Amino acid sequence: QLQLVESGGGLVQPGGSLRLSCAASGFTLEYYPIGWFRQAPGKEREGVSCISSTGSITNYADSVKGRFTISRDNAKNTVYLQMNSLEPEDTAVYYCAVRNHLYGSTCPPGGMTYWGKGTLVTVSS
Repeated sequence: QLQLVESGGGLVQPGGSLRLSCAASGFTLEYYPIGWFRQAPGKEREGVSCISSTGSITNYADSVKGRFTISRDNAKNTVYLQMNSLEPEDTAVYYCAVRNHLYGSTCPPGGMTYWGKGTLVTVSS
């Protein structure tokens, strides 16, 4: 069974930090690019970050540059999203997704093959 499971979401105050994890099972994550996406209530889902299969190439949405960091530990079959200096506008359900493109380095819109069910991040005082 191929599965992605996000964890690490929760309630934090503005300026706080969270680290999200995306654990894969049923396949070997190291061969594929991974992306993080988010969807706020009443809004469209948007791309947040992407990391290549080797971890050597990363991309970020302008809204999170300098605050979020994506990384991966292929030995643990897991990817992470470190989120610092969180703002209320970051409140959303965060999803990880895999692109079925061996040794790829991009996460194109509409091109992601497998999705997790998401983890909720709420930034509020």
